[in-house]
Amino acid sequence: MAHVRERSHSPELSSDSLLKRLKTTHSSLTSTVDHESCFYPGLFEPENVQQLHQAYAGSEPFKYAIVKKLFQDDLLKNVKDECMNELSFTEKETDIYKVNQTGDLASLSYLSEAQLALFPNLLALRDALYSLEFRKFIQAITGCGPLSGTKQDMSVNSYTQGCHLLNHDDVIGTRRVSYILYMPLPYGEEWKKEWGGALELYPVQLGIDGISEPEAAPCKAIPPSWNQFIFFEVQPGKSFHSVEEVVVGGDGRARLSISGWFHAAQEGEEGYQADQAVPEFKSSREQLTSSSTTFVAYPDSESLHPDGPLRREYVSYLSKFLNPVYLQTRTIKALMARFVAESSIELYHFLSASLVSKLEPDLRRADQADGLDGATRQGRIPPHTAGVSGTWSARGPPHKWRYCTLQKTTEPPRESDTILRQLQDEVFPSDAFRAWLSILTNLLPLSYTVEARRFRPGLDYTLATSEGDESRLDVVLGLTPQAEAEENETRSNGKLKANEEDEEPHGWQAGEWGGWECYMAPHDEEDDPAVYRSGSSKTHQVNDASGSRDHDGDLGAGEQDEEDESTLLTVQPSFNRLLLVLRDENVMRFVKYVSAAAAGSRWDLCAEFNVGMVQDDEEYS
Repeated sequence: MAHVRERSHSPELSSDSLLKRLKTTHSSLTSTVDHESCFYPGLFEPENVQQLHQAYAGSEPFKYAIVKKLFQDDLLKNVKDECMNELSFTEKETDIYKVNQTGDLASLSYLSEAQLALFPNLLALRDALYSLEFRKFIQAITGCGPLSGTKQDMSVNSYTQGCHLLNHDDVIGTRRVSYILYMPLPYGEEWKKEWGGALELYPVQLGIDGISEPEAAPCKAIPPSWNQFIFFEVQPGKSFHSVEEVVVGGDGRARLSISGWFHAAQEGEEGYQADQAVPEFKSSREQLTSSSTTFVAYPDSESLHPDGPLRREYVSYLSKFLNPVYLQTRTIKALMARFVAESSIELYHFLSASLVSKLEPDLRRADQADGLDGATRQGRIPPHTAGVSGTWSARGPPHKWRYCTLQKTTEPPRESDTILRQLQDEVFPSDAFRAWLSILTNLLPLSYTVEARRFRPGLDYTLATSEGDESRLDVVLGLTPQAEAEENETRSNGKLKANEEDEEPHGWQAGEWGGWECYMAPHDEEDDPAVYRSGSSKTHQVNDASGSRDHDGDLGAGEQDEEDESTLLTVQPSFNRLLLVLRDENVMRFVKYVSAAAAGSRWDLCAEFNVGMVQDDEEYS
């Protein structure tokens, strides 16, 4: 993990000290390049700096500043043209973001003269941003301490439809100040709030472990505006922010920006400090290296017999809820052989038909009642209050995850809530289900945790975490209604058009709406913890009860790109399908952010089991 630098508190600066700093800045700037002419008139005036500092000091939920106009308009228009005409953008997607991005603009210095001639305005803007005068300007407003002019860290980002950046605090290495300069497209058209792309700022609270964490919902959202410049001091446990999904596109509209960081003064620069104090709080990146799950222990394991048939009373109980085919001894043995060989398996049509007939339509009605169905939203992002009244509440902290869980309430529950609560509180924790799992997996469940989850479109996700040195058995029952409709439509089309090319999958199955469950191999500490290809290009490698494989793609494992090697398993949202995965120690897992374009919520019942291994008698002989 990258070293985290202690962020000093911003000292209160008087008007006299601000003026003194500005005079020092002007007198010490000896470069022949006139950087000041690049900026908007009046930016460096003492009165403007003092107003910005006062606004910065009084801002909430953490200290930040907004410069409404940073550069000369003609310069920024030319920069925008150079970015769009001469730079290459690469779509990048991880558990925490999806964005189109250029390389680090610091590398422009290594181009040939002929190549540099293509970017005169972009070079002028970059050099102006990291000039001594502008760094002193940032310092005077924030009180952040000396900033580096040699360590430049910036890129151009284009947030097109579906792009987003989830909650984090920006703390990595020597970053001192984060910034973003907006150039929304098309030029001259005001960016509307309902298009998404706002910078969201989060208040913090102390978690149960005493560590500062963001609240589930932001308290401030700042939409992009042409030539607007926002910056804030990077602080562990405080500077939590995110970028709302952009929900428009295909017509030239994009949230174009230049963003980056000012780093602390480097070795050899004025103000460099070799010894750094230990930070008060862990960064959001450090907190993601592991998660701590609370488990409920079973009273004993003496009654488990993985090699024996399921007891009659257990079969009688489970038959009220499960598809009876999965209670047949012959079927269980066949599935066990597959699971032991592959460490994962999917069971289609898992719940009984009678239960599904009540659950599926009511889940759809729940989305309609909460304004979360696609027809109501028309692709727009719902408010954070959507779906959290009554029996559901939002669970955070959002720098790790955000989704809705069932809560106790005096309000009359929906039929689907009653069914989900019964599965959550009674069926999955039962001795009967434990015994069934033990026989099917040849493992000994020792303790468990289970919760019904609702991932709202445009809001919810989990980020990649691991369980350290412990293996887990993950049991996830997919309950997303629209996923069933897509699968039925695909199968129907396949039968009707046997002589034609298969239709391309769409929606959930194509990965267009996110929500897929992803397992990733352990990573090196210096690597991005969750780099993977888009879910739409994933090859599905889970065994199902029918024995088929590769449901979501035609590529074999040997044909996948090298950058996909860290991905162990990707499973798209489903309905009435049970996924079982034996997750090895340090394997990372997440549910991808559900796009606002989705037809409705992604629902599931998620359980984890601490398990023991069955020992062969030969090992004791």
